[in-house]
Amino acid sequence: MPPVISLKSIYKSFDQKAAVVDASFDVDEGEVFGVLGPNGAGKTTLIRMLIDIIKPDSGRILFYGHALETGDKDTIGYLPEERGLYKKQKVHEVLTYFARLKGMDGPAARAGVTHYLDLLEMADVRNKRVEDLSKGMQQKIQLIAAIIAGPRIVILDEPFSGLDPVNLRLVRDFIWALKKSGKTVLLSTHMMVQVEAICDRLFMIYDGRCVLYGPVAEIKRQFSDNAILMRAAVDYARIPMIGRFTTNGDATKVYLKSGFVPLDLLQWLTEQKVEISYFEQAYASLEDIFVNIVKGKTREP
Repeated sequence: MPPVISLKSIYKSFDQKAAVVDASFDVDEGEVFGVLGPNGAGKTTLIRMLIDIIKPDSGRILFYGHALETGDKDTIGYLPEERGLYKKQKVHEVLTYFARLKGMDGPAARAGVTHYLDLLEMADVRNKRVEDLSKGMQQKIQLIAAIIAGPRIVILDEPFSGLDPVNLRLVRDFIWALKKSGKTVLLSTHMMVQVEAICDRLFMIYDGRCVLYGPVAEIKRQFSDNAILMRAAVDYARIPMIGRFTTNGDATKVYLKSGFVPLDLLQWLTEQKVEISYFEQAYASLEDIFVNIVKGKTREP
């Protein structure tokens, strides 16, 4: 089966300035895929090309192996970066309207509104006007509008914008629920911590160009610095395979010398009968990986 979405060598410029250069990636069925990068990197341009708001100058965009057709658009739920709610209307009126636009009949639309407002803990704002809600609450209303009609593909542009920590977690769990229900989710964000938490794979973009692409876990392993986080009753300075170490709080981060792997350290500690209370491979964060790539401190994959 072909990928749900395929970008093949996409190029786009505005006023002779390149916005996206040679972008290529696949999004597979049922995954959460992150398009990640700082503001102005080209993420929203990519999303707008994906849903046919603007056309690429060159390259191809495929859905299930074919060019986007009118019927395909009904299977896509889209949360734009710029919000498009009718602020003078009541919440249930706005959501019912968007549901009807996607082909839902009246009873189904009203039932969907009730279901999703309950799910996102917003039943109490049902009869409030959109303009009376906080930015974060409006963001959740826009999210419901994007998925209320049951799309197969959900494309979210900066879904965490304006959310406090409680609602951020609620939306993150909601995205996980979409994945578990079999939907394919593509989200664009500059919040690397959220991509690290919920995405299966990512496409990291900087200045319009790809700097990382692949499974999140594999990328973190690839760019790890052969370090271990541990707590043990031992003098770290006398362990032969440790090059250096730093202690933060109650954990110590140790960096292994070239040629050694974590198992070598664990075996040595066991042979020395050292009491170990914590031992885990330390991986760099996506933010650290990105900063190092941009600054040229580490190689691109």
